[in-house]
Amino acid sequence: MASLRVAFMGTPDLAAVCLARLLVADSLQVVGVVTQPDRPKGRDLKLAPSPVKSLALRHHLPVLQPERARDPGFIEQLAAWEPELIAVAAFGQILPPRILELPRHGCLNVHTSLLPKYRGAAPIQWAILNGDAETGVTIMKMDAGLDTGDILTTARTPIDPADNSQTLHDRLALMGGDLLVETIPDYVCGKITPQPQPSEGVSYAAKIKKQDGALDWSLPAQTLWNRVRGFTPWPGAFTHLATQAKAMMLKVWEAEPVAVQGVPGEVLSADKQGIVVACGTGALRILVLQREGGRRVSAGDFIAGHPLARGLRLG
Repeated sequence: MASLRVAFMGTPDLAAVCLARLLVADSLQVVGVVTQPDRPKGRDLKLAPSPVKSLALRHHLPVLQPERARDPGFIEQLAAWEPELIAVAAFGQILPPRILELPRHGCLNVHTSLLPKYRGAAPIQWAILNGDAETGVTIMKMDAGLDTGDILTTARTPIDPADNSQTLHDRLALMGGDLLVETIPDYVCGKITPQPQPSEGVSYAAKIKKQDGALDWSLPAQTLWNRVRGFTPWPGAFTHLATQAKAMMLKVWEAEPVAVQGVPGEVLSADKQGIVVACGTGALRILVLQREGGRRVSAGDFIAGHPLARGLRLG
């Protein structure tokens, strides 16, 4: 039986994991890759390829990098590959109807939530921010809406207390790649019937902005703990410590909620076990942090160089 001709569209690390799984699937032939244009990166802002492009080039695959997926010239180039199916994972652009209708088996998307929950840009972060007990991945047949297409398959995973957005991202990327490779053959041969998404339970995962990482100490400790986990590694949960010169920004990498009370933002204790800061309800023990321009350190190492008196305020 001839291999199914698949074009792949994706950009970041998660998409590269999915592409890697497609490349080793016996029944699939990746005929080309579409990814976002190279973007400035690093302190010197040199143009850098996406993780998907880097992987594609290592495998000598043709690569297209349209500024706009609606560009007629790009669509002609994509059509020239004669894909029978297009697999999509975190591409970063809305696909026009001309692309959705191009392959005879349509376009399948790897989405990192249990749809219809968390449609949109940041499903992994919002699952942690909202304190969900589990999440998962959905393989969806794409339509013109924002993550509104019919569901083909799903896989679930618990969200552990030790998880942050990076660890959950990495786990879901592997799950998504595996599920995509398992789903495509069964879908193409008619063993899977696409199911419309239920109208109940729809929610949207808005794009995360840098300023979202600011910790509001009037919120409950559990909420702030979820924010630390949900915003690690980006944009990072942060607060400010007033010094004689200026306010010092502190990035919080690891923390845990504790059952003590105080004035929100007040340092209740600071020792080798951590820096305990009062919240609206309970308190947050900061375990690992980083001052602006410094390196990541334990709370004990931080207070060795920056003693924090009880009653000091963060904000």
